[in-house]
Amino acid sequence: MGKIIAMANQKGGVGKTTTTINLAASLATLEKKVLVVDADPQANASSGLGVDIKQADCTIYECIIDRANVREAIHDTEIDTLKVISSHINLVGAEIEMLNLKNRERILKEVLAPLKEEFDYILIDCSPSLGLITVNALTAADSVIIPVQAEYFALEGISKLLNTIKIIKSKLNPSLEIEGFLLTMYDSRLRQANQIYDEVKRHFQELVFKTVIQRNVKLSEAPSYGLPTILYDADSTGARNHMALAKELIEREKK
Repeated sequence: MGKIIAMANQKGGVGKTTTTINLAASLATLEKKVLVVDADPQANASSGLGVDIKQADCTIYECIIDRANVREAIHDTEIDTLKVISSHINLVGAEIEMLNLKNRERILKEVLAPLKEEFDYILIDCSPSLGLITVNALTAADSVIIPVQAEYFALEGISKLLNTIKIIKSKLNPSLEIEGFLLTMYDSRLRQANQIYDEVKRHFQELVFKTVIQRNVKLSEAPSYGLPTILYDADSTGARNHMALAKELIEREKK
C-alpha cells in the first residue's frame, strides 16, 4: 500500500515544487514507484517533469470536477518509475465549482484511492494557500512534509498551517501525521541560516529532517529543461541533497 505525502506551506517560494520534483525523482531512482500529483494551478511540477501542459487533455482538474478516469491523467517522465498527474490553470476556479459538490473535502482522496496499490509514494504538490484544494490534499494524505525556507520570516505562518492540520486531523483525516519539517534554500555560510535551523529544531525537535536542502544553481536551472536535477546534473549539491532526503524518508518508514 502506497503512502500519500502532501507538500504544504501556504507561504510561497519556500521550495515546495522543487522538493516535490526532486524528492520524487530520487525515490524513483531508488527503485520506488512514484506518482507526483500537481495540485497547484501554476503547474510548475508538471512542466518541471517534462509534461507539456498545453497538450494535456485530462488533468487533475478534470479528475476532481468531472470525475474523469484518473488513469487518463497520468503522464510518463524521463524516469520509468516516476509518473505525474498534471495540473491546469483551470484549477484556480475549481474551488468555487467544488462548493456545490457533495463531500467536497474528500474528492481528491476518492480520486487517488485506486492508485494507492500501484505506487510506493504519491507526492502532492500543494498550492501556496490553505484553500479547498489544499484541504483536499491534506485530507487525502497520510502525512505532510513542510518545507521551511532558511530565512528570517521562516516560522511566520507556520502556526496557521499547523492549526489547519489540527482541524483537518480532528474533522476529516484523523490519521494525518507530520512527516517532517524540511529546511530549504539553506546557506551554511550565513549565521542567520544556522540560527533558523536551530530555532526550527528547538520548536519541532525530532520532526525536523536531518537533511537540509542547500541553495544551489542547478536546482533552479533544471526545471527549465523539464528535468529533475538528478537527470540534469547528478553530481550537483541539489541532486545529492534530495537523494539524502529520499534515503532518510525510506529509513524512517522502517522504524
